[in-house]
Amino acid sequence: MKRKRQQGVTLIEMMLVVALIGLMAGITFPSVSAGIDSIRIAAASDTITSFLNGALNRANRRQEVIEIEIWLTDSTLKMRSARPGFERTVGLPKGVEIRDVLPSIPVERDVPRLFMVYPGGAPPRIGIKIVNRRGAERTVRVDPITGVARIERGKSS
Repeated sequence: MKRKRQQGVTLIEMMLVVALIGLMAGITFPSVSAGIDSIRIAAASDTITSFLNGALNRANRRQEVIEIEIWLTDSTLKMRSARPGFERTVGLPKGVEIRDVLPSIPVERDVPRLFMVYPGGAPPRIGIKIVNRRGAERTVRVDPITGVARIERGKSS
């Protein structure tokens, strides 16, 4: 008499596979999380650079005075002109915040820093220091000679 062979997976085999998957996920999670944080701070610094360059270009090309407003509390930047209806707002991604606005002056965090960009005038000395959850820093500064925003890397964890 032939016995039928049963097919399937035993409970011990299934638990072993689940334990290995859990171990692999636990090992890779920190590096994946760090990678996502570095992508977020890179995207935030690129966004701020584009925003500041856009304000400088708009002031010169359209011959308009542009006001830049930087909020530390909710890490947002606003740009507006005297032209009715023109206002742009940009926020930073989750996990990235504005640490400081340069030049540093003693001011409350819930009061915005204001900068004016005049057509044909010298570019304002703006520097925005951002930081992510892991402590990595980037500073976006407007170069006073060229009038172009650029990114400087700070400390990274």
